Amino acid sequence: MSCNASIVSRKARLQALLMKRGTHGHNREKNEDRLSDLPDGVLHHILSFSDAKQAVQSCILSKRWKNLWKTLPTLKLTSRQFTTRRAFTKFVSHILSHRDASTSLYTFDFHRAGFIAPQLLKRILKYAFSHNVQQLQINTSCRDLIFLPSFVSCHTLTSLNLCFNLYGVRTVFPNSLNLPALTNLCLQYFIFYVNDDGHVDPFSTLNRLNSLNIYHCMVRGNQTLCISNATLADLKINDDSYDGRMKFFELSTPSLCTFVYCGTPYQKLCGNLSNLSSVKHVEIIVAYCCNYKPKNTSLVLLNWLIELPNAESLTISLTTLKVLSLVPDLLKVEFPSLYCLKSLKVVKDPSSASIPEEIVNFLIQNAPSAKVDTLP
Repeated sequence: MSCNASIVSRKARLQALLMKRGTHGHNREKNEDRLSDLPDGVLHHILSFSDAKQAVQSCILSKRWKNLWKTLPTLKLTSRQFTTRRAFTKFVSHILSHRDASTSLYTFDFHRAGFIAPQLLKRILKYAFSHNVQQLQINTSCRDLIFLPSFVSCHTLTSLNLCFNLYGVRTVFPNSLNLPALTNLCLQYFIFYVNDDGHVDPFSTLNRLNSLNIYHCMVRGNQTLCISNATLADLKINDDSYDGRMKFFELSTPSLCTFVYCGTPYQKLCGNLSNLSSVKHVEIIVAYCCNYKPKNTSLVLLNWLIELPNAESLTISLTTLKVLSLVPDLLKVEFPSLYCLKSLKVVKDPSSASIPEEIVNFLIQNAPSAKVDTLP
């Protein structure tokens, strides 16, 4: 079935549903177009579930729908609907040029497989920021893209998700952002450049930030990434590379409630800036066996658990337990932590190895009533 036929079919089903609900009157015309009589806001909501190409194709339905796509507050641009990159690029340019310039943009999702020219990507970002975008998601690959601090500026943006997977080459992330309304930030495949003092602290100016996800990022020269933010409540870090590209990070997050880490622990969680007593929910997934410096890794992991004293729930992988068991004379170590623990969940790995009960008992020694569960 063609895209146009699919759209017509969907409209027919909606029409049938509306007519079925309104058949109590005897004077209703059988072919009345009740769907097109709905307010623009309702039609916009219906089209928000489709990508931009399908929304544009809806103009064939009737005169009422001809220009409806131009005022959509939601744009979903994806290359999956196009046979060539050139056709997709042409369509994107058409959308940006012909959309109603007076209409604000609430949500903008852009997904393009493969490379995109920096000029086009900058145009997309500039368009989104200049149209009061609130939720922005970009997933593509781009060479030589430079985010100047003055460029990453938007006073309406509340959610930002950026993924630039360039086959091992990472995009430089700016050291500061002018996004005063931002509450949710997700970064994938970026590199942070340090200042002259050997640190980089790109999130301290985000005064409303609540959730921060960092995936597959790195800091140039194995320097320290500072995550200092007074409002941050939810932090997720995923560094599953074997070389530990996020080796050094320092947390100063007095409001942090949830901390999730997937990778290999290398460094202390925080320095002299603050403590992590506010953290209630912890998840640490060591996804592979550490064949290099296992002793140091296990000691760092133990220190992490000590630095999270008030955790009420702890989720760890079976490999995490194995790494922890490598601490010399672990069972003789004084463990001044996890007194508030209520739940301990162990995620088993494909090897289906047995769970070392002595390590589990070590973790719950200060909270013997904590519930212990095993997850597949």
